Amino acid sequence: MFEVLVYVYENYWQGAACPEFDRLGRKLIAAGFEAEEIQQALIWLDGLNIAAKGTQISLPEASSTSSCDSADFASAHPRMQAQSASSLRIYSVAEQEHLGAQSLGFVCFLEASGVLPPYMREIVLDRAMAAPGDPVSLDDLKIIVLMVYWSFGEEPDALVLDELCDDSEGRLAH
Repeated sequence: MFEVLVYVYENYWQGAACPEFDRLGRKLIAAGFEAEEIQQALIWLDGLNIAAKGTQISLPEASSTSSCDSADFASAHPRMQAQSASSLRIYSVAEQEHLGAQSLGFVCFLEASGVLPPYMREIVLDRAMAAPGDPVSLDDLKIIVLMVYWSFGEEPDALVLDELCDDSEGRLAH
């Protein structure tokens, strides 16, 4: 499934450029992917579209959501409440088991770095819970994060993109 998602990301830079699922399915078959992988990916992408549209927000153009104060955020996003600076996200036992410590640590890293706002974090977690694997591998989680950015028509910052696309297996700690 993740190979199909990477192909979709690479070939349709923004979610709006992606064809309807029937047409996309035919293109994926023509590209050589197996029918079962395509079906899983299309179901997963449908869930991503529903989650992204369900937020019903318009992203601020000049600044990220994390830099808005509560009043600015509330006026820009009337249907959503800003996350308090003192709020804390508690992960359920099912989330902890399915995502694993390494993936949860990476989500926390992205959030603490200010590149994964709370509403995107929740979509990442939702789509990670819908992904196969127990626990979800870090490489698969990085693809999920990329696809969430893609669904909002955003490209991550160059340093974030480098972190998401970097193969950490070849690194040596020193």
